[in-house]
Amino acid sequence: MTRDTDPPPPPEAAEEADWIRDAQAGDRWAFARLVERYWDRLYRWLYHVTRDRHAAEDLTQETFLKALAALKSFRPGSNFRAWVFRIGHNNFVNQKRSDRRTKQQLPEDFAADETSAEATAENREALEIVAKAVAELPEDFRAALTLRVEEELSFRDVAKILNTTEETARWRVFKARQKLMKVLAPELLPPGAATGEANG
Repeated sequence: MTRDTDPPPPPEAAEEADWIRDAQAGDRWAFARLVERYWDRLYRWLYHVTRDRHAAEDLTQETFLKALAALKSFRPGSNFRAWVFRIGHNNFVNQKRSDRRTKQQLPEDFAADETSAEATAENREALEIVAKAVAELPEDFRAALTLRVEEELSFRDVAKILNTTEETARWRVFKARQKLMKVLAPELLPPGAATGEANG
Protein backbone atom coordinates (compact mmCIF):
# COMPACT_ATOMS: atom_id res chain seq x y z
CA MET A 1 0.00 0.00 0.00
CA THR A 2 1.37 3.42 -0.95
CA ARG A 3 1.41 6.46 1.24
CA ASP A 4 -1.30 8.01 -0.96
CA THR A 5 -3.75 5.31 0.06
CA ASP A 6 -2.76 5.16 3.74
CA PRO A 7 -5.58 6.24 6.04
CA PRO A 8 -5.14 9.66 7.64
CA PRO A 9 -3.92 9.69 11.24
CA PRO A 10 -6.69 9.59 13.86
CA PRO A 11 -7.76 13.00 15.23
CA GLU A 12 -6.01 12.25 18.52
CA ALA A 13 -2.67 11.71 16.74
CA ALA A 14 -3.09 14.90 14.70
CA GLU A 15 -3.95 16.83 17.87
CA GLU A 16 -0.86 15.42 19.60
CA ALA A 17 1.35 16.37 16.65
CA ASP A 18 0.06 19.95 16.97
CA TRP A 19 0.80 19.98 20.70
CA ILE A 20 4.33 18.68 20.07
CA ARG A 21 4.99 21.28 17.38
CA ASP A 22 3.67 24.09 19.59
CA ALA A 23 5.57 22.83 22.63
CA GLN A 24 8.79 22.72 20.63
CA ALA A 25 8.13 26.35 19.72
CA GLY A 26 7.97 27.23 23.42
CA ASP A 27 4.24 26.88 24.18
CA ARG A 28 4.12 25.62 27.79
CA TRP A 29 0.35 25.04 27.61
CA ALA A 30 0.83 22.61 24.73
CA PHE A 31 3.46 20.69 26.71
CA ALA A 32 1.12 20.64 29.70
CA ARG A 33 -1.46 18.87 27.53
CA LEU A 34 1.12 16.22 26.61
CA VAL A 35 1.97 15.76 30.29
CA GLU A 36 -1.72 15.45 31.11
CA ARG A 37 -2.16 12.77 28.44
CA TYR A 38 0.75 10.57 29.52
CA TRP A 39 1.35 11.27 33.21
CA ASP A 40 -0.92 8.52 34.55
CA ARG A 41 0.33 5.94 32.04
CA LEU A 42 3.97 6.64 32.79
CA TYR A 43 3.38 6.71 36.54
CA ARG A 44 1.49 3.40 36.43
CA TRP A 45 4.30 1.73 34.49
CA LEU A 46 7.03 3.13 36.76
CA TYR A 47 5.00 1.99 39.75
CA HIS A 48 4.94 -1.54 38.32
CA VAL A 49 8.70 -1.39 37.81
CA THR A 50 9.69 0.22 41.10
CA ARG A 51 6.90 -1.16 43.31
CA ASP A 52 7.27 2.09 45.25
CA ARG A 53 4.65 4.83 45.01
CA HIS A 54 6.94 7.70 46.02
CA ALA A 55 9.77 6.57 43.73
CA ALA A 56 7.31 6.31 40.82
CA GLU A 57 6.00 9.81 41.51
CA ASP A 58 9.52 11.26 41.68
CA LEU A 59 10.62 9.46 38.53
CA THR A 60 7.50 10.55 36.62
CA GLN A 61 8.05 14.18 37.57
CA GLU A 62 11.75 14.01 36.71
CA THR A 63 10.97 12.32 33.39
CA PHE A 64 8.70 15.12 32.22
CA LEU A 65 11.17 17.77 33.35
CA LYS A 66 13.85 16.05 31.28
CA ALA A 67 11.43 15.63 28.38
CA LEU A 68 10.72 19.37 28.46
CA ALA A 69 14.44 20.14 28.48
CA ALA A 70 15.08 17.75 25.57
CA LEU A 71 11.90 18.49 23.62
CA LYS A 72 13.62 20.18 20.71
CA SER A 73 15.57 16.98 20.06
CA PHE A 74 12.33 15.02 19.59
CA ARG A 75 11.78 14.11 15.94
CA PRO A 76 8.22 14.91 14.79
CA GLY A 77 6.50 11.81 13.47
CA SER A 78 8.20 9.57 16.03
CA ASN A 79 6.28 7.88 18.83
CA PHE A 80 6.14 10.50 21.58
CA ARG A 81 4.90 8.05 24.19
CA ALA A 82 7.78 5.66 23.50
CA TRP A 83 10.21 8.59 23.68
CA VAL A 84 8.89 9.68 27.09
CA PHE A 85 8.87 6.12 28.41
CA ARG A 86 12.49 5.71 27.26
CA ILE A 87 13.45 8.77 29.29
CA GLY A 88 11.55 7.31 32.24
CA HIS A 89 13.36 3.99 31.92
CA ASN A 90 16.74 5.71 31.76
CA ASN A 91 15.86 7.69 34.89
CA PHE A 92 14.92 4.47 36.66
CA VAL A 93 18.17 2.75 35.64
CA ASN A 94 20.20 5.76 36.80
CA GLN A 95 18.36 5.90 40.11
CA LYS A 96 18.93 2.20 40.68
CA ARG A 97 22.65 2.62 40.06
CA SER A 98 22.88 5.40 42.63
CA ASP A 99 20.57 3.78 45.16
CA ARG A 100 20.87 0.02 45.55
CA ARG A 101 18.18 -0.22 48.19
CA THR A 102 15.27 -2.25 46.84
CA LYS A 103 11.82 -2.62 48.30
CA GLN A 104 10.18 -5.98 47.76
CA GLN A 105 6.90 -5.51 49.58
CA LEU A 106 3.66 -5.04 47.66
CA PRO A 107 1.79 -1.93 48.81
CA GLU A 108 -1.30 -2.87 50.79
CA ASP A 109 -3.56 -0.58 48.81
CA PHE A 110 -2.42 -1.83 45.39
CA ALA A 111 -5.64 -3.73 44.71
CA ALA A 112 -7.76 -0.78 45.82
CA ASP A 113 -6.10 1.38 43.16
CA GLU A 114 -6.74 -1.19 40.46
CA THR A 115 -10.40 -1.87 41.15
CA SER A 116 -13.55 0.21 41.05
CA ALA A 117 -15.78 0.92 44.01
CA GLU A 118 -18.21 -1.69 42.73
CA ALA A 119 -15.60 -4.45 42.58
CA THR A 120 -16.38 -7.54 44.60
CA ALA A 121 -14.11 -9.04 47.24
CA GLU A 122 -13.40 -11.87 44.81
CA ASN A 123 -12.22 -9.45 42.13
CA ARG A 124 -9.98 -7.66 44.61
CA GLU A 125 -8.50 -10.94 45.73
CA ALA A 126 -7.86 -11.99 42.14
CA LEU A 127 -6.18 -8.67 41.37
CA GLU A 128 -4.01 -9.01 44.46
CA ILE A 129 -2.88 -12.44 43.27
CA VAL A 130 -2.10 -11.12 39.77
CA ALA A 131 -0.35 -8.02 41.13
CA LYS A 132 1.77 -10.13 43.47
CA ALA A 133 2.72 -12.50 40.65
CA VAL A 134 3.65 -9.63 38.32
CA ALA A 135 5.59 -7.90 41.12
CA GLU A 136 7.63 -11.06 41.69
CA LEU A 137 8.72 -11.29 38.05
CA PRO A 138 12.34 -10.37 37.37
CA GLU A 139 12.59 -6.64 36.77
CA ASP A 140 13.41 -6.88 33.04
CA PHE A 141 10.50 -9.25 32.40
CA ARG A 142 8.09 -7.11 34.43
CA ALA A 143 9.06 -3.94 32.58
CA ALA A 144 8.64 -5.54 29.15
CA LEU A 145 5.35 -7.27 29.99
CA THR A 146 3.65 -4.19 31.40
CA LEU A 147 4.71 -2.06 28.42
CA ARG A 148 3.38 -4.68 26.02
CA VAL A 149 0.16 -5.65 27.81
CA GLU A 150 -0.90 -2.47 29.61
CA GLU A 151 0.50 0.17 27.27
CA GLU A 152 -0.13 -1.98 24.16
CA LEU A 153 3.15 -0.86 22.62
CA SER A 154 4.75 -2.68 19.71
CA PHE A 155 7.76 -4.87 20.42
CA ARG A 156 9.83 -2.35 18.48
CA ASP A 157 8.80 0.44 20.89
CA VAL A 158 9.27 -1.81 23.92
CA ALA A 159 12.80 -2.53 22.69
CA LYS A 160 13.54 1.18 22.21
CA ILE A 161 12.28 2.07 25.68
CA LEU A 162 14.27 -0.70 27.37
CA ASN A 163 17.34 -0.08 25.21
CA THR A 164 17.48 -3.61 23.87
CA THR A 165 16.75 -5.52 20.67
CA GLU A 166 13.27 -6.33 19.43
CA GLU A 167 14.10 -10.03 19.69
CA THR A 168 15.10 -9.63 23.34
CA ALA A 169 11.92 -7.64 24.07
CA ARG A 170 9.82 -10.46 22.58
CA TRP A 171 11.74 -13.04 24.59
CA ARG A 172 11.28 -11.13 27.85
CA VAL A 173 7.53 -10.80 27.31
CA PHE A 174 7.29 -14.48 26.40
CA LYS A 175 9.24 -15.55 29.49
CA ALA A 176 7.16 -13.23 31.69
CA ARG A 177 3.96 -14.81 30.39
CA GLN A 178 5.43 -18.27 30.84
CA LYS A 179 6.29 -17.53 34.47
CA LEU A 180 2.85 -16.05 35.14
CA MET A 181 1.12 -19.07 33.66
CA LYS A 182 3.05 -21.32 36.03
CA VAL A 183 1.79 -19.53 39.12
CA LEU A 184 -1.64 -18.26 38.09
CA ALA A 185 -4.82 -20.01 37.14
CA PRO A 186 -5.60 -19.08 33.51
CA GLU A 187 -8.68 -17.07 34.54
CA LEU A 188 -6.52 -14.79 36.68
CA LEU A 189 -4.04 -13.81 33.98
CA PRO A 190 -4.02 -10.14 32.94
CA PRO A 191 -5.83 -9.49 29.63
CA GLY A 192 -3.57 -10.56 26.78
CA ALA A 193 -0.94 -12.03 29.07
CA ALA A 194 -1.64 -15.64 28.13
CA THR A 195 -1.83 -15.14 24.41
CA GLY A 196 1.04 -15.73 22.05
CA GLU A 197 1.58 -12.79 19.71
CA ALA A 198 3.42 -13.05 16.46
CA ASN A 199 2.77 -9.47 15.40
CA GLY A 200 4.75 -6.57 16.75
